[in-house]
Amino acid sequence: MVSLKAAVLWLYACSVVLGGSEGSFEEVRATEKVVSFPERNANSTPNPLMVPLTLIQGADLKGAVCLDGTLPGYHLHPGSGSGKHSWLIHLEGGGWCNTIRNCVFRKTTRRGSSKFMEKKLPFTGILSNKAEENPDFFNWNRVKLRYCDGASFSGDGQNESPQLYFRGQRIWSAAMEILMSKGMQNANQALLSGCSAGGLASIIHCDEFRALFPQSTKVKCFSDAGLFLDVLDVSGGHTLRNMYRGVVSLQEVQKNLPSYCTSHLDPTSCFFPQNLIAGIKTPLFLLNAAYDEWQIVSSLAPSSADPQGYWNECKLHLAQCNSSQIQFLQGDF
Repeated sequence: MVSLKAAVLWLYACSVVLGGSEGSFEEVRATEKVVSFPERNANSTPNPLMVPLTLIQGADLKGAVCLDGTLPGYHLHPGSGSGKHSWLIHLEGGGWCNTIRNCVFRKTTRRGSSKFMEKKLPFTGILSNKAEENPDFFNWNRVKLRYCDGASFSGDGQNESPQLYFRGQRIWSAAMEILMSKGMQNANQALLSGCSAGGLASIIHCDEFRALFPQSTKVKCFSDAGLFLDVLDVSGGHTLRNMYRGVVSLQEVQKNLPSYCTSHLDPTSCFFPQNLIAGIKTPLFLLNAAYDEWQIVSSLAPSSADPQGYWNECKLHLAQCNSSQIQFLQGDF
């Protein structure tokens, strides 16, 4: 594995296709299809390996449940040969929920309930078992941990009235416990990766992941399109910060954020990767777009910040941006 402390590769990372009915920003995010850059060609891969969903039995006894109270789950394909003792854990992405209303909506989707998760998923790209497609990890133990909490695997609370369980941190812990029992404790090298909201989670949990293993185990982390920025939107407001504030407060994320950050910054600031990266001790790799499509559309120039539609063409087609818009984008990215 590469021995750099951190490598920032400005490439297109996550392919995001929005779908579902019209509604709030978070409702759309809950139903989107999120595919990481290493997984992007799933549909074009002939006869992809289909890996079944495994629910974490007994997780509910520890309070580790999805938003609706169902068991969390993962997909695991065991390693072989030289990769028998190597592990890759990929944290699924898919936005966040920051209000009771959109968390209630989210629990009716696969992003909030294992009842709606696919029973099998294709393992392609970085999860593929084909050496020609995935030469570095094809024979590793490869795991995709499903995302059903809405706070990047970091919340720990609940709301009784609408029966919402904010248990992302417990899901993370329960998943790591079961995977360690399935052989990950004997790993000689391990990589924690994640896409989008899962990419943020891979940053938040990076040092926790390292702490699971003895010092002799090579451990690194990889965040794919998880570098969400705390910047002003086109109206001078804080669209993403306001949304993150809701996530952190509603789901009681603050108790699980690194103390090296919360000791001098507010909890919402410590949900932004830019305030976490410097304190992470484990080698961390960042893959992000120079012009992150999702952040441009939903954070920098959302409709709420651009009611006149001045940014409509630019945010959907960068070639249509004028010089002042490009200057604004380059100032942030």
